[in-house]
Amino acid sequence: MANPANPWLPPAEYIATLPRATAYACLYFTDTEGRPFQLRATYRTESWQWPGGNMDPGETPWETAVRECHEETGIVFRGEPKLLGTHFVSDRGEEWPANHIGFIFDGGVLTPAQIDAVVLDPDEHSEFAVRTLAEWEREMTPRNFARLAEIDRARRLGTTVYVETGADV
Repeated sequence: MANPANPWLPPAEYIATLPRATAYACLYFTDTEGRPFQLRATYRTESWQWPGGNMDPGETPWETAVRECHEETGIVFRGEPKLLGTHFVSDRGEEWPANHIGFIFDGGVLTPAQIDAVVLDPDEHSEFAVRTLAEWEREMTPRNFARLAEIDRARRLGTTVYVETGADV
């Protein structure tokens, strides 16, 4: 018999009461001079992002980051997982009716030859760029730049960060 003060629900019923969330994972790269590498999204031209995307059913965040990086850039990443940070965006209503949680992994340093060999998926990204943080700040929304700056700082300091941002991600 269920305790009215603490009713037990079968897992499927309990899960239906919880907030919804989606998850993405990506790799953060810099060039040999420490400048961040990013891709311009085709669906939102003001949006710059790292190689990555939403998790598929059954995938881990690491598997997602490596798969998406290859699909979006042609880069076959063979390094080990090193988490730089997690990113949380709250439910944005009709625009994205679920919380969105990201896992940003360290992709390391890309050589000039690796950058020259990048092949973008034209359905997802129109261009890639390597810029200094000051240059990125002029190109990005303040919230997206704050996320970039936090991840870059975590990389330089050898730490991890937790970042929350609003709806313009």
